[in-house]
Amino acid sequence: MKLGPLTKVLRPSPTLAVTMKAKALQKEGRDIIGFGAGEPDFDTPDNIKAAAIRAIQEGFTKYTPVGGIDELKDAVIEKLRKDNGLAYKRSQIVVSTGAKHTLFNMAQVLFGQGDEVIIPAPYWVSYPDIVLLADATPVIVDGGESEGFKITPAKLKKSITAKTKAIILNSPSNPTGAAYTLDELKGLAEVLKGTEIIVVSDDIYEKVVYDDFRFSNMANVGEEMKEKTIVVNGLSKSHAMTGWRMGYAAGPDNVIAAMTEIQSQSTSNATSIVQKAAIEALLGDQSFIPKMVAEFKKRRDVIVGALNDIPGITCAMPPGAFYVFPRVSALYGRKYRGKPIATSNDFSEFLLEAANVAVVPGGAFGNDDYIRLSYATSMGLIVEGVKRIAGAVAKLD
Repeated sequence: MKLGPLTKVLRPSPTLAVTMKAKALQKEGRDIIGFGAGEPDFDTPDNIKAAAIRAIQEGFTKYTPVGGIDELKDAVIEKLRKDNGLAYKRSQIVVSTGAKHTLFNMAQVLFGQGDEVIIPAPYWVSYPDIVLLADATPVIVDGGESEGFKITPAKLKKSITAKTKAIILNSPSNPTGAAYTLDELKGLAEVLKGTEIIVVSDDIYEKVVYDDFRFSNMANVGEEMKEKTIVVNGLSKSHAMTGWRMGYAAGPDNVIAAMTEIQSQSTSNATSIVQKAAIEALLGDQSFIPKMVAEFKKRRDVIVGALNDIPGITCAMPPGAFYVFPRVSALYGRKYRGKPIATSNDFSEFLLEAANVAVVPGGAFGNDDYIRLSYATSMGLIVEGVKRIAGAVAKLD
């Protein structure tokens, strides 16, 4: 059977592929420590689960309005007001089945052939593919380690052309944990001032920040930027709800209406039960979040210190998210059992073979000098995993 042209664009998610490979090897009896999964290893809070159970018991199991029930939209509006100081109305909110689905819908209604979308690198693996699936062109702009893995106003200005439709900003970032301060966002906003360039603000790691870092997004810069910013967020990372699939967007009425319309022809509404649970997640007890973040901070400090103790590996201290992005390129050119290591993919395969440790190659995120490790796993596995990495590196010729 002949496949359609979009299949030539599609690529499997490298992060999910690593996680699935690690699980397959574990089923075969291999003692694999996986640093691939980008999901909190904490259980969803009980009050959220109870809200879902209550929804089932009350028979809230039918279709809902495509873009979400009013009560949930109101909860999103209240969250954005309270946490972010941003005012929206119901017609400016859409609820979807996860932030990835939200981003996909957004790309489908905003981008098209001839459009260019600026994506700072390192980037989340799905951004380029989501842009390509909208028949637009991703323009990768490197944000180097010396710049904190963030793009500067000068780099942004240089990358803009007459075809530039949007820029995607993910702060805190997957894979680096880098995060933009409000002043840094103001600097980028100066470049965008007076243009029609849209800002897609992926705020999914908003709650996972450390060391008194204060989160801001581009909509906080001022009214002009708010009017051309699409705020995307969800509950997967902040409330340990990855499998629940709950995301939302806030933005101009016409964009949200179009996203709702395209959703009506694909998935229809997000799961009714999850919508009720999401209301509780947004408006209920939030004490789970600081406890989770405090534990992530402990893990971050341990994994960064341990990685920096390995000769040939250097690792920056991230201000947010739950990933580290260590540089391993100093080890390129070395060999393991006669096989040379020349890329992040080679290095990742070497760790799987020599250390029974699964990581994600940095090339998947736009920088081949690095690898990504998620510390959304237990402290014991972090300590043992990095110990195995150190032992494997010591065996390189």
